[in-house]
Amino acid sequence: MKKAALVVSLAAIGLAVLAGPAAAQAVVGHPAPAFSLTDSNGQTRTLAELKGHTVVLEWWSYECPFVGKHYGSGHMQKLQKEWTAKGVTWLTVSSSGAGKAGYVDAADANTIMRQRGGAPSAILLDHDGALGRAYGAKTTPHMFVIDPQGVLAYAGAIDDRSTPDPDDVKGAKNYVEAAFADVKAGRPVAVGSTAPYGCSVKYSD
Repeated sequence: MKKAALVVSLAAIGLAVLAGPAAAQAVVGHPAPAFSLTDSNGQTRTLAELKGHTVVLEWWSYECPFVGKHYGSGHMQKLQKEWTAKGVTWLTVSSSGAGKAGYVDAADANTIMRQRGGAPSAILLDHDGALGRAYGAKTTPHMFVIDPQGVLAYAGAIDDRSTPDPDDVKGAKNYVEAAFADVKAGRPVAVGSTAPYGCSVKYSD
């Protein structure tokens, strides 16, 4: 299918590529919003306990073709495995409300992630949308990088190819990977904010 036709078909089924500024609530260069949330294994995860670690937040909906682009190509799993091996805490977040597209309970979240070969540190279940709204998460995927001091270092798109085509992963400029490299080197993040793209987060009413 040609890319132009694919974009039209996505629009027809109600998916959205969102443009404009990244998260309004969470401000790059300022402390990241604190959180305490239960993961898909029943453990409580807090930002406070992760001080001293680089943290990646990845907003996720298994039904979204833009998410499927990165998991179907194996790209997201590759990043998860590489970065967690380097000490990064990677938190995949599901903010779909009950009855909304992409909603998963704990068992389904674990099963789907395992089937797709994903390797995040944890899957956070944000069914009431409190975490997503605190960060201003708009799309799946919407990516955030928090430095070891707890400061939000990056917010926005995973890369510069705002399509659901897996072929576009190759050759794309990966903003999250670049931000991680800057944080690891102790230098300012060159590109701290970009417009996210993907399916709109299906928050509870």
